[in-house]
Amino acid sequence: MTVPTPLPSGPMRFGVTDRGVAAAGYVCDGPVPECTDARKADLVRARVGEYFAGGRRELELPIDWRLASGPHLAVLRRLWADVGWGRTITYGELAARSGVFTEPSEPGAPARTVGQMMGANPLPLLVPCHRVVAADGLGGFGGAWHGVETKRWLLTLEGVLPPTLDWSGPEL
Repeated sequence: MTVPTPLPSGPMRFGVTDRGVAAAGYVCDGPVPECTDARKADLVRARVGEYFAGGRRELELPIDWRLASGPHLAVLRRLWADVGWGRTITYGELAARSGVFTEPSEPGAPARTVGQMMGANPLPLLVPCHRVVAADGLGGFGGAWHGVETKRWLLTLEGVLPPTLDWSGPEL
């Protein structure tokens, strides 16, 4: 299902199963599970709309974790549990908190791996990879032209960054 957003990336797609939201994407490409339950679809649309209007801090939607596994799932679950609205965490801090990276490695390798995991997050917005930042700035956010601008928009909505003169979101 496609949900309109004010993001620079445009509308989002959500795949909903009987267990919950299984997939989300900032760019409307690629397959996602189609939702056949009108009540679930309406709930996702309503909560996402409230979030983007500034009226909801957490989506509080059921999540179907089946598209992630192993260390990737552990890191995503740690992010989901620990980093709420208006907060950020660095790639390196998330790597350390996750408990996944216990073997000695070259400096920075766990942080880079977490960055790759965030890029492969099947549930962006619900599992807020936009809240994971580099130690020295915003870091990346997808490979498309709108990636960092989308991250900046979301962090501005959540009060992490101050609005700029061209802010297109709700009044803060």
